[in-house]
Parts: sequence; C-alpha cells; structure tokens
Amino acid sequence: MTPVELTEAIRGRRSVRKYRDEPVPRDLIRQIVEAGTWAPSGGNIQPVRYVVVDDPRTVAKIQTISPGMIGSRPAAVIVLASDRKIAQELGGELGRDTMSVMDVSMAAQNVLLAAYGLGLGTCVIKSFSPRAVAALLGMPDHVVPELLVSLGYPAETPPAPRRRTLEVLHWGRYGTGWPAGAAEPSSAPRGDAP
Repeated sequence: MTPVELTEAIRGRRSVRKYRDEPVPRDLIRQIVEAGTWAPSGGNIQPVRYVVVDDPRTVAKIQTISPGMIGSRPAAVIVLASDRKIAQELGGELGRDTMSVMDVSMAAQNVLLAAYGLGLGTCVIKSFSPRAVAALLGMPDHVVPELLVSLGYPAETPPAPRRRTLEVLHWGRYGTGWPAGAAEPSSAPRGDAP
C-alpha cells in the first residue's frame, strides 16, 4: 500500500450501520483479524483476544444486549477483548488496567482499515453489556470484552463527518499552532456535517 492509498483508506473509512443481507467469507474475516494481531502492543504483551461471531442468531442476541449496535444486523461481529490475566502477569497493574485497553484500541484500528481495504463496512461499538457478551460467548472472567466491531457489506456509505484538522495541532508547546511562515500542509476534507 502506498502512502496515498493508506491516506485514502484513513479518510475513506466510515462507521457503517446499514449492511446488506450478505455473509462475509470467513477467509476475509481471518485476514481482518490477522491485521489486528499486527497492531502495536505495549511491552509486546499481546493481550488482545478476538471472538468472531457470524451465526445470525448469535449476532442477533449480541445486538439485543448492545444499545450501540443500531441499524441493520451485520453479517458478523468481532469481539475484541483484553486478557487481563496475561496483561497483569507480564505488565503489572499498568499492563492490566491501561496498556491492555490501549492495545485493543490499536488492534481495532487495524481491523477497521483492513476491512475497508477489502470492501467491507465496520462500526466500533462500546455501548454494550460486557458481562452479557462474555456469558453469551463463554469467555473466562479474566478475558474482558472491550469493543465490538460490526462487520458486513455496506448498504450505504455515510458522508464524512466534520473533522477538526489543524486546529487540534499544538507545535512545541500547548497553545501554539502551525509554525509561523511555514507552508500549510494539505489537510483532510472537513466533511459535510456541522
């Protein structure tokens, strides 16, 4: 992937909530999860665990315990969880409470971009019952569901939301912007939303 292709993927990916009623081949899902495993990991602990659910009945059950999973039913859900036991053993309290959650977040970004590259839509969901998801999927107590990623072929592509671009940039010290006299870098489209 060229830098241009990567930038296009970063800017083109959207949170999709409307999916076509079409299954996603398992080999594509495997590629997506493998991309997640290549994400950075604090101390190389690699505490992220993935549970892929593509049975429509189980996906429907997850949807009922996930208020954030609105829209049509996705073809699959990838549950990204942190193995708090291994994180504690290898990274102490910081590994268990902070780094493991950060690792899940970095893995999720890889998952989203890999899915986009394969023509699939995704949406990250945090509004769900971790205990209910863990019980439904038979997860042990030390493996904590952190994020759900709904996955499927998009029925529509939402417009780009408004993005703050360089106004979030502080150069050298908080409260300073892009260096005076420096050429402005190209910036991402700001999107249609206010």
